[in-house]
Order: sequence, then C-alpha cells, then structure tokens
Amino acid sequence: MLRTSLLFLSRQPSIFRFVRNNGFAKAMASRFVAGETIDSAMAAVAELNAKGITASLDLLGESVSSEAEARAACAEYLRLLDTIAARKLDTNVSVKLTAMGQDISDDLCEQIMKQVLDRAKQYGSFVRLDMEGSAYTQRTMDFFEHRLFPIYPNQVGIVLQSALRRTWDDVQHAIALQCRVRICKGAYLEPPLIAFPDKKDVDATYVKCMYALIEHGNYPGIATHDPAIIAAAKRFATEKGIPADRFEFQMLYGVRRDLQQQVVDDGFRLRVYVPFGTQWYPYLMRRLAERPANLAFITGNIVRELAGKKNGRQALRA
Repeated sequence: MLRTSLLFLSRQPSIFRFVRNNGFAKAMASRFVAGETIDSAMAAVAELNAKGITASLDLLGESVSSEAEARAACAEYLRLLDTIAARKLDTNVSVKLTAMGQDISDDLCEQIMKQVLDRAKQYGSFVRLDMEGSAYTQRTMDFFEHRLFPIYPNQVGIVLQSALRRTWDDVQHAIALQCRVRICKGAYLEPPLIAFPDKKDVDATYVKCMYALIEHGNYPGIATHDPAIIAAAKRFATEKGIPADRFEFQMLYGVRRDLQQQVVDDGFRLRVYVPFGTQWYPYLMRRLAERPANLAFITGNIVRELAGKKNGRQALRA
C-alpha cells in the first residue's frame, strides 16, 4: 500500500508544483538533493571539497521518451563538465543511460554518450554509468563493454548491485576487464528469482564482492553507509597491505554526514553522490517507492546523526 501510494504521488504534477513551492518541503529535500541548478550543485561540491571529500554529480532525470529530451540532457551534461573544469572542483559525473536515450535506441544513446565522454576526456574527468532496475542490467553491461569501454577505458565505469543474484559473476567479469566499479547494495524492489529477499544475503554478497574488488579491482568505489562494512573494508585493506589510495568509499549526499567525516578523518578517500535538478521530487518519491524500507533507512540515519551531534555536545560540556 505504501509503495503504491508513493508511486501515485510521484506522478501527480499538482503535488509536484505544490512541493516545489513549499518552503518546508524544499528545505527537507535540500538535505538529500543539491538544489535545482548547476550553480547550486557547484556550491554543494565546493562545500564537500573544503572538507576533503570528492563528489559525483547526477543531473536528475531518467527514462526519456524523445530524442529531443535525450539531446537536452546531453547538453546539460556538457555544460556541467565545462562548469566543473572552469571552477576547478573535484567531482566527476554520474549518468543514467535511460536519460540519454537508451529506451529510444542504442545507437542514439551511443552517439550522445560519446559526446559526453569526449568532453570528460578533454578535461581528464570520469563518467559513471548508474545502474537502474534489473530489466536494464544486461543491457547496461553490454552497452558499456562493447560500445564505450574499448574507446574510453579511463573515462567510464559501471555500478553493480549486491542485491542481485548475478552480481558475483559480474564482479568477476569486471575484474577481468579491469574496469572501474562502484559496488552498492541496490535500492530497487526486485523479484526473489532475480534478487536476494533477505538483507543478510545482500550484505554477505556485498562484502564478498567488496573484498574481491579491493584486492583485485581497478580503483573500486565502496558505496555503503554501513559502519560494520566500512570497518571490515578498512581491516581487509590493512591486512592485505593495500594502500588507502587504491579504492574509495562512497556515500549519498546528506546521509550520515557524521560517518562521512569520520572516514576522511581516518585517512581514507570518500566520494559523495550528489543529485540535483528540477526532477528532485519524482526522484525521491520513486526511490522510496522502489523500496519503501528506504524511508526507514533515511529517517534512521537522520536520527543517528542527530543523536551523535547531541552526544558530542554533551561530551564537550562534561
């Protein structure tokens, strides 16, 4: 019922208009989305960089249905890369292939992505292909491996989700290719035949994939907010004698900011995934609808962060 309600709300233009003009709603969303413009995104990245944190910018939007929309998204990404270079900020970009015309045609999507990757190569930057639902997993992998990676091996990487049963095999294949991988748990609601229904299996697969990528991969991104998994990654790297600059941790904008700073203070690299754009309301609602447990996850992280700050203030007064 909750999932159905969230999906319904995400499709209501009148609610979107109200929320976009509601101060409280915008303030709440601003914790997780860096505004609607490139300038607001640049300000968020500059603040992160000042704390020793790098970023990956995602212009919100997906599943476009016309070539004009896909080319407009491409133009915005080109402008984004130009602005990053002009302001000398430490951030790369993340792209959803369905925002670049994948659902229209692979040839159109390839043409558009090559424009983006040519610009990234010009600036010595990097583009991460976000992974969407399981219906797109093999399509994304094939598109990446056969159309982009051979031409741009240093400019493009992929995302793999430990919730999917296939992911261990995909990690092994990625290690053989020596392509860059972000490993995450995955937020999409998938059928049990495709994904692990139990969190313990998702976590166990994540750790197994993480260890393999840290030891044998090409600068993997360890995307998690789980303190136990972060601690396990640190221990594993230390035990194997793997330098901290061989991988990076990744987290979401606005989630566990206390943990983000702790990772940096401990001498490890951290990149924060920063979404922005006018489509922030449907983005948030769809992410919650895909997996309603995300609502508890986000709320729980806010509570833990606030509790940590309260305890810190009390310690200072003691």
